[in-house]
Amino acid sequence: MLEEARKRTRVLQDRMREQGIEVALFTDEASIAYLAGFWGYLSIEFGRPTFLLVRPDEEPVVVTPLMETEMVSRMTWVTRISSWEDAGARRWENVLLEAIGAAPRRIWVELQAIPAIVRNLLDRNLPDVALHDVAPLLGEMRMIKSPLEIDVMKQAGQVAGAMMSAAHEALQEDVPEYEAALAVMNAGTRKAAGFLTDKGWEAFVSPLIHNLQIMQSGRDTSMVHRRASVKKLKRGDPVYFCFCNMAQFKQYKLGFDRMFFVKEASAEAIKVQQAAIDAQQAALKTVRAGVTAEAVALAANEAYGAAGYSTSYRTGRSIGVAYLEAPELKVGDKTILRAGMTFAVDGGISVDGKCGGRIGDSIVVTETGFDYLTEYPRKVLYA
Repeated sequence: MLEEARKRTRVLQDRMREQGIEVALFTDEASIAYLAGFWGYLSIEFGRPTFLLVRPDEEPVVVTPLMETEMVSRMTWVTRISSWEDAGARRWENVLLEAIGAAPRRIWVELQAIPAIVRNLLDRNLPDVALHDVAPLLGEMRMIKSPLEIDVMKQAGQVAGAMMSAAHEALQEDVPEYEAALAVMNAGTRKAAGFLTDKGWEAFVSPLIHNLQIMQSGRDTSMVHRRASVKKLKRGDPVYFCFCNMAQFKQYKLGFDRMFFVKEASAEAIKVQQAAIDAQQAALKTVRAGVTAEAVALAANEAYGAAGYSTSYRTGRSIGVAYLEAPELKVGDKTILRAGMTFAVDGGISVDGKCGGRIGDSIVVTETGFDYLTEYPRKVLYA
């Protein structure tokens, strides 16, 4: 992974040189992981920023807290690491400005992701330096996944499959939702651990599956992003699991959703769920290199309409080292799909206050169609 990260950075530097970009400052964890091969376990929310500074004709520089330096230096291929301290002359503001050096004419940053404290520092100390958006340049690079990235995402898919199987098995009458969430975390962690060693870079990859489980049951399935609670399951309940903030491995994130019914289901609930499945499958039949992202969404919308439903959801999103990348499978996105792009492709219907229908899988686009990255039965499922 580190050698691939190094090669990506070299490609980025070539493109920066071609476009006359003097210096790019990356603050987003996903971007830093993609280029430098490491990620921190403390983030900007703690007021402890980490940066990657890239120039076209120099070695990149990592700026990170002193307490993180040893771990970072063993996780990354980057050799120029500049540490900052909590107080005194080596505070992060001073170390970052030192790394930037003599004020350039322009700095390229991730405008939508740059933390406010960093933006304020640049505005205050470099008021005459224009800030431009580097995100489209890096985003274009991240659209097409390498064979190694796809292999990692396939492993993430197996982790997600173990999680879904555990979720399914945990569903019983009078069992609280959180018990299923715990089963998901345990199963995913054990599956992820099986892909790892305690050697080299992998020794710093934690197998632990975490984050709040997106899960709803009963009438709450119309809410989409409700979290697992102490609510007990009842016979006939629909139960929805979304792993979009949990199914990940080595920083690669997937989308994966399934709906289950506890023992039985109402006719309306089955109708809604089948319509969601049919819409997802209609979208997937459209996927192949050369079609537009919008065309995939339109195929799903046609299926919703044929079943008597409408939806305001997008049909899918690009996935990778970030939870949301470009392009998106939605009306208005004219991006041409290419082999190697990876997407979460969903079917989703909400009937407010009554029920919802959900299904989602992750895929990789091929020249003639697609391959699944996630596997679990795509039908009305019972626990």
